[in-house]
Amino acid sequence: MTARPEGSGAAEAAAEQWLTPKDICSQLQIPEQTFYQWRAKHVGPRAYRIGRHLRISQSDFNSWLSSHLEE
Repeated sequence: MTARPEGSGAAEAAAEQWLTPKDICSQLQIPEQTFYQWRAKHVGPRAYRIGRHLRISQSDFNSWLSSHLEE
């Protein structure tokens, strides 16, 4: 049996929740077109292309959202 160190990267990646662009738009109450315009301008949350699908990690989305907090 092989022991894995606590907090290994593979285990964390497997536990990460992934959101779709539709999920993001629903949470922010914005049209999908806005999300894709942000992507084109490189101002939206980081996204990963998995095959033909776009996915945004929940942690990346939370970081991006908190960076846009107005004081």
